Amino acid sequence: MLSVAVCDDEVMECCNIAGKIKEILKEMKVPCMIRQFYSGRELLQSKESFDIIFLDILMCDLDGMRTAQMFREKAFDKILIFISSSRDYVWKAYDVEAFWYLVKPVDEKKLKQVLQRAVLKIEHRSQEFILVNRERQKTKLFLDDIYYFEIQGRRIEIHGTGDVVAYYEQIGVLEESLRGKGFFRCHKSYLINLKYVNAYNKQEVILDNGIRIVIAKRRYEEFCREALEYMRKNGGIL
Repeated sequence: MLSVAVCDDEVMECCNIAGKIKEILKEMKVPCMIRQFYSGRELLQSKESFDIIFLDILMCDLDGMRTAQMFREKAFDKILIFISSSRDYVWKAYDVEAFWYLVKPVDEKKLKQVLQRAVLKIEHRSQEFILVNRERQKTKLFLDDIYYFEIQGRRIEIHGTGDVVAYYEQIGVLEESLRGKGFFRCHKSYLINLKYVNAYNKQEVILDNGIRIVIAKRRYEEFCREALEYMRKNGGIL
């Protein structure tokens, strides 16, 4: 069952958005549980785990952006969708890995599009994996848990949310297996997960965990295209 939180300090607005979400998910035949919160602190104090969080930005006491920052400290992988009457915080939304940014009044057609994409992302999230041969056994590693691959000749190191995993593989085979799955070879020695790109310039990519990865000069323009296309498919502004 899909678990959804709606947080808005305007009670009527919160109820209205929650009602629309419930109707759309019912139409999509997606079983759901929807909880309403009327402050950021109330949401943060909840012991429940949510798949999708709809969050207003302009709230009294603790605003939505600060609420999102605090929420990300304990739940990085949840889908955050901002709903605001102002467009002023669009770029700040990327700092907390917002999935989408909806502007009030929210059009139901646009809300449905965002929910469809969010549900699809949840259904496929953490399902794709690679099998690596190491220590005479096969190990399954989920792609969502991998920040980047570091290539050292035939030896490949996988850097992710757990320990570094090293194994032997041809880089061409690895690249082919990851084609279309959100990874980009920004340098001959690095294959990065575009999901974790926080910032970049012509010299380097900065990942969410603070790691800096060099970008080859000849790969920069292609990287920009791939990164923007990835963001377009996985989040955006409506």
